[in-house]
Order: sequence, then C-alpha cells, then structure tokens
Amino acid sequence: MNAIQSVNPRARSLAVLGNFIFLSRWLQAPLYVGLIVAQGVYVYHFLKELWQLVQKTPALDETAIMMTVLGLIDVVMIANLLIMVIVGGYETFVSRLNLEGHPDQPEWLSHVNAGVLKVKLATALIGISSIHLLKTFIEVGSKPMPDNAVMWQLLLHLTFVLSALLLALTDRVSTQSAADARAARHQNSRGSSADGNILAPSSGRR
Repeated sequence: MNAIQSVNPRARSLAVLGNFIFLSRWLQAPLYVGLIVAQGVYVYHFLKELWQLVQKTPALDETAIMMTVLGLIDVVMIANLLIMVIVGGYETFVSRLNLEGHPDQPEWLSHVNAGVLKVKLATALIGISSIHLLKTFIEVGSKPMPDNAVMWQLLLHLTFVLSALLLALTDRVSTQSAADARAARHQNSRGSSADGNILAPSSGRR
C-alpha cells in the first residue's frame, strides 16, 4: 500500500507537467495572429501598388508595367506563403481547425504534416525567388548592374531548388519508412492472431 501511495503522487505530478507542456502549444497562437496582421499589410500594399499602376498607365512603358505586375505577383505569392504558414502551422502545431466537409477546405490541408508543410514552403520560396530573378533579368537590359549581384541571386535560387528537392526526398523516404513499419506491425498482428486460431483447436482436442 505504501508503494502504491508513493507512486500515485509522482504519476499525478508527471501528468500535470505533461498537460502543462502540451498546453504550451497555445503560445504559438499569437504568432499566427501576428502573421494575419502582416498579411493585411500586404493587402494594403498590393492595393496601393495596383492603384498607382492604374493611375500611371498612360505614362508607363511596357517594361515599367511588367515590373509593376511582377511586383504585384510577388506580393500575391508572399501572401500565399503566409496562408500556408498560418493555416498549416496552426493545424499542425496548435489545434485542429475542424474543416472536414467545408466547401473551401484546401486540398492539401487534409494530409498536412510537418514534412509536407516544409516542402510546400520551400516550393513557395522557389516561386518567389523566380519572380525576383525574372525582375533582375529585365532590369539588366535597362540599367547597369554588377555581375556579382546576378550571380549571387542565381546561386540563391538554385539553393532554394536544391533544398526543396532534398526536403521532398526526405519526406518521401520518411513516409515510405512509416508505411513499411505500419505494414510490418499489421502483418505481425495477423500472424499472431493466426497462431492463436491454430493453437486453440489443438488445445481443445487434448
């Protein structure tokens, strides 16, 4: 009895500590709210740039219009990145959003995890880097630019591409390993149940 009484307070303490650690995930909620505010800033910037483009359209040449449109696309892609971080991060690390059956539920959210989220973020960064690289290539023809600037930007873009490939490969390997482990456990459980079915009749005949 004394041993049981001495174990119970320790078990309760560990349970309380575990619940407290698990509740600490809610500290991330204000961070995602802050990202929503940041996205509102990007929306304001987008509308401002769009209004300036409409106002100055008669005085702009094709290159200036293209650069402004690429800037707008850049803002949109960063906003998409924010959405993936806000929705996917909250769903993965804080709490379920309970969007099953919702007509506007993103397709990728149904199977999102930390690995999938990393791959999608890396892909979004590649898109953003591509827009910046395209803007740099357009600016090269209109104004002088150091060769090192173009080279470093190209190397940075290739680094993003390589990182995305490695993340996708790592996620695929880990997913396959988890699937193999589940299949092995299922096979072992089926084998154990089959052995039990075989032994039961023989014990009855004895």
